Amino acid sequence: MRKIHVVFHDGGGGHRNAAVALQTVISQQQRDWQVELIQFQDLTDRLDVLRKLTGIRIQQQYNILLQNGWTLGSTYLLRILQATIRLFHGPLVNLLERFWREKPAELLISVIPHFNRQICESWNRVYPSRPFVTIITDLADFPPRFWIEPVKEQYVIAGTEKAAEQARAIGHDDAHVFLTSGMILRPDFYVEDNSDPIALRREMGLREDVPTAIVLFGGHGSKVMYDITEKLEAASLTLQLILICGRNEELAAKLRARPWKMPVHIVGFTKEVHRLMRAADFLIGKPGPGSIAEAMVRKLPVLIECNAWTLPQERYNAEWVKEKGVGIVLKSFGNVVEGVKRMLDPATLAKFRKSVAAQNNRAVFEIPEILAKLLGESNSTTEHAARATVEAEAR
Repeated sequence: MRKIHVVFHDGGGGHRNAAVALQTVISQQQRDWQVELIQFQDLTDRLDVLRKLTGIRIQQQYNILLQNGWTLGSTYLLRILQATIRLFHGPLVNLLERFWREKPAELLISVIPHFNRQICESWNRVYPSRPFVTIITDLADFPPRFWIEPVKEQYVIAGTEKAAEQARAIGHDDAHVFLTSGMILRPDFYVEDNSDPIALRREMGLREDVPTAIVLFGGHGSKVMYDITEKLEAASLTLQLILICGRNEELAAKLRARPWKMPVHIVGFTKEVHRLMRAADFLIGKPGPGSIAEAMVRKLPVLIECNAWTLPQERYNAEWVKEKGVGIVLKSFGNVVEGVKRMLDPATLAKFRKSVAAQNNRAVFEIPEILAKLLGESNSTTEHAARATVEAEAR
């Protein structure tokens, strides 16, 4: 059995989701691989400078910023973080090197940004002939020193042509850059779902005949969801909302405490987002790569915003939405009512749905094939895995 390590952290939900998605699909394909997920923050806790100063982990601070919308000036904070990482480069490389020696594997995968230079350098000190792969979980890189490093030992898996071009521009040749058809998502988003959207709405206590938006701001929610709901209710639109609060229990409690006139269904943390999307007509949310990719696979147009408060690594996502014609980008959710009115126009919604239908993201199934090539596995092994996937889906 061949061992593969996948490094992730919990700064936002997308990195863990990517790691779990890869582990899940490889298990379903019955490959002779053992995939171990490694929580980067657990591994490097004693070097977490911000935790020493504040008592809070870097990933927790990031999630607090997202929940409260404290993201203005995040580019400046990002560069401070990167400077701190460079300052601790040597100790971090030494720490990781010791870990790789104790936990050998044939291939190492990173689904996190910022630390790939240190991860790559430490890995190649111990296993210079074994591949190190970065799976970019954003639609594009935010150089310098974000996802892609100018080290020849790094393989890059990119979900957009933009990200692949960025890898080539920094000096990686075609043998080290792999383009997939989109972002990596959990396999359950691809399970055929013939459930009746009307029945799902009825199950949630919503009206059967009213246009429905699913409001999603990542796994930790955001207080802006309450403001959006207030504005839409005040506008008296023919609309109802599915509000996904994630782990933000305070937000969920605040939403539930108010008697809304418009139909709403409030959900805390759930692994059933793919199912809830079946009951919706479009998505309202932050321009995160995960929620946009999930909406595309579930065939939902998106209504997002992009401004100075948007995280710098997510600003290209708004460009992508406009370029592909799959939704509306607002300058602020202060104008959410006007955006929803546009989305509810039948001709506009039909145009967006046509563009969304043209997207065909199969990245989670493409990536194991790329890894098999890097491991030097034969086509017969790959074909066996593909057959196993088909059989599993049939069951």
